[in-house]
Amino acid sequence: MHKQGVKNFPYYVGINSLADIATREDRVCVLNITGNESKTVTPISHEFSGGNIVFGTSPGRTGQTLATKLGKIPVFNSIKDGLDAGLKFNTAVIYLPPSGVRDGVAEAVRYNTDLKKIIILTEKVSTQDASIIRAICQTNGVDVFGANCLGVADAWNRVRIGGALGGSKPEESLVKGTVALYSNSGNFTTTIAVYLLTKGWGTTTSISSGKDVYIHFAPKEFFHALDNDDRSKAAVIYTEPGGYYEHGLKINKPTVACVVGRWKARLTKACGHAGSLAGSGDDANAKERWYMNYFGVDDIYTPEKPVFSKKGAVVTNIAHIPEALSRVMELNKIAPDFEPMGDLSLKCWFSSNNGFNIPNELSPVVVTAVSPYGEQIEHINKQTGAQYPRQSMKDTSGASMMDPATQVTKIHGLSILDASKRTLEENLVMSLLKNYPDEYGKALANVAFNAYVNHNNEAALLAADASRDSGNSPNTALSSAVAIIGKGKVKISTDVSLVILELFQHSGLKNPLDKFDFNKILCGLSKDAKKGFTASAGDARAEVMLKRIDGLGKKSVFIEFIKEAADGKPSSDALLGAIWMTLAWQALLGRSISKVTVTMLPWYSRLFSTIVGCSAPASKHTADSFCAVKNDELVSKWSFTETAYAALIGKRPSDKELFEFSMLVGLIISNGPGTISAQGSKGGVSSDGPEDPLRVQVNKAFMGFMTHTGYAHGGNGYEAIAFLIERFKDTGLKNPSDKNHGIDLKAIADAYAKWYAKYKAEQKGYGNIEYMKVPCVNHPIFKGKPVNYDPRERFVNALFEEKGIYNVFLDFYGKLVNSLFDAKVSKEVYCVNVDAVIAVILLKAVWEAFNTGKMADKEVENAAFTTFLFGRMIGCAAEIDDHINRGRNMDTRSPASQCKFVG
Repeated sequence: MHKQGVKNFPYYVGINSLADIATREDRVCVLNITGNESKTVTPISHEFSGGNIVFGTSPGRTGQTLATKLGKIPVFNSIKDGLDAGLKFNTAVIYLPPSGVRDGVAEAVRYNTDLKKIIILTEKVSTQDASIIRAICQTNGVDVFGANCLGVADAWNRVRIGGALGGSKPEESLVKGTVALYSNSGNFTTTIAVYLLTKGWGTTTSISSGKDVYIHFAPKEFFHALDNDDRSKAAVIYTEPGGYYEHGLKINKPTVACVVGRWKARLTKACGHAGSLAGSGDDANAKERWYMNYFGVDDIYTPEKPVFSKKGAVVTNIAHIPEALSRVMELNKIAPDFEPMGDLSLKCWFSSNNGFNIPNELSPVVVTAVSPYGEQIEHINKQTGAQYPRQSMKDTSGASMMDPATQVTKIHGLSILDASKRTLEENLVMSLLKNYPDEYGKALANVAFNAYVNHNNEAALLAADASRDSGNSPNTALSSAVAIIGKGKVKISTDVSLVILELFQHSGLKNPLDKFDFNKILCGLSKDAKKGFTASAGDARAEVMLKRIDGLGKKSVFIEFIKEAADGKPSSDALLGAIWMTLAWQALLGRSISKVTVTMLPWYSRLFSTIVGCSAPASKHTADSFCAVKNDELVSKWSFTETAYAALIGKRPSDKELFEFSMLVGLIISNGPGTISAQGSKGGVSSDGPEDPLRVQVNKAFMGFMTHTGYAHGGNGYEAIAFLIERFKDTGLKNPSDKNHGIDLKAIADAYAKWYAKYKAEQKGYGNIEYMKVPCVNHPIFKGKPVNYDPRERFVNALFEEKGIYNVFLDFYGKLVNSLFDAKVSKEVYCVNVDAVIAVILLKAVWEAFNTGKMADKEVENAAFTTFLFGRMIGCAAEIDDHINRGRNMDTRSPASQCKFVG
């Protein structure tokens, strides 16, 4: 038989007033008190409520306790054990797993005849179990709150029962006032309480109802208890779609209803709370209409269109609740509870424009955070540079990624198609700083790179030449040179970078080109440090560098600092360190790069110069010139892209040749972290142990990249060049850039296609499946259509047309794929893939030298291979730096379980 509760309900309701929901007299037992959530939340509730929890249960843990500031809460195996120990309670809080909630409720009701309230925090309680719980509690005169809720709280009584209403500092949001809260969302219960403070409204009772399909303490019960609570002058109810609990309510006190979830009307399964899936009659729009009918209004309240009555208002944005409530209460002649506390304006503790220049009105003002967060933020702000969590970086990268659909790789979020529009020096800077330099920065980079490209009588060049003389490929020869550029070679430069970093990181300098008085910093510099900045006799390189830097029209604080410290005679190595600190400073302060990166930049720079410089034989290096260009002219008037071109081709490029060469190098930058060259560079870092980044040998990682290139990966571009040479060697072609070449390209293509069709048929007839393929046509991704295109090749073709650049070899490839189709070699028109683009650009560059006998076949092959290395060193530098900053020791190894033995 049902117990008798309050009147006006056809079922048992024991609570007549909101004042009875969470009182100082309530004594609480927490089921599963040692669970992960409970052991964090329960002590705070206990302390806030003056010690209202008498014991908790956790099977098998009798004798244990839960520590709180008010003393230890005893833990028992069961409710019966706690009651047998003489402890009494009238409220049970359930933290049990979903499958155990029903039995937990039954246990509490069975053994405790004094039980009046149960609060179920557990989510995903089945509807069958919920109905059984309802029946048990109705029969025994017990009110249930939840499930899937954060409990109840009372700001007048200073009591919180159940979950985390008010968070870890409930006294900050549960402020005594006159507004009762009822919310389907636990977190928003607290949020609304905080928002109300901004208009001077405090709370009485706050109820997190939960939003499972079964809501045990529903809006009807809430509004009944509200009417009988003299403390509560008004209410706020937060409502989600689903269910008819809000239909047919009698609301007698001023109320603001916030209805959310219009978008959920399109869903076919629950998203968020289990009970928030609505039908056609209980969606958000329907509930808005129910409340509008209660309040006698015809629209939603917004600050721009405030619609409200003495009875209430309906909002769809919780930020509008405080203002709407104030307007409603004003009509009822009820004043706020106290002066407003704070406001709802955006208060950013952090702000970053991520390197972009944005209008002031879009740049939020940073405010000091409340304690202890303010102190923590101040400490964080003193940290300079990016800091990355370490993880296994095997087959993983924070620098590059390839889109499997388009086969276009991005480096630091930038497509290589876009990178191909940039110069070599710009892309080298971007690979490490994650952004392109401005014109001044580009000029400084060219000084840094070109100043060290001449290796006359240096061991690196001698090693490269010795390797070449032994018949090694370009990658092997350049690996020999790179091996010489170890940590000792760049010590002065890296030491200078470190000194500048330590002296200036907390100086307030934002831009190294700003005016800045560094005299105090200079006075604190030791004599030993100054000595390290100063050039030794005969440092001609430093003189050339200084002349160019001084002629750029801008002054870098760091370069000027180095000059002052060295009495106007800084060494070239010191200048190199200062140049890179100038280039990297804003990226460092903006936390795009780390301290580790910034101090290693001179090392990368020297390696770039060595790879380009030592690609030219010793005969091209003299004391005062490189490739017949005087050192001072090279530094003052040449870009590094031009220098790289001259190292390969032996001449300065024209504007169009420079554009094509830059594009060629840009297209080769990366194919993602899975490519063999990237794997080699990452393995070089991994084996040294990036968790101690100072032990990583950057030059060895570059050797890893180069030893993981070869005739199949890097040198394979020559196959296409050899193919094209064979087609054009007897045509009399003089200028591949001239559209009026007078050669019948279609006839050449048709003749080859006819021969190839016959050859292919013969080979298949012999059962040979490994017959020769036509280089640079077809692609495993871009196929299956009547006419196929590689989007990368299309991009280049369009850019060439835009620039008025013609390439006879690319034109020929376009005709060749059609001839192969016409000759029935292919069932569809193959695409011309991006490897063809690389081949045709390079062959065009060397054609004159090759055609006149100045360049032999082998030299053309080496030029193709070396060009690949120039481009790929950009992407691999990014991978090396990324792996140093993010990787773990030996993280590229394969587990033994993944390795196979083949007998």
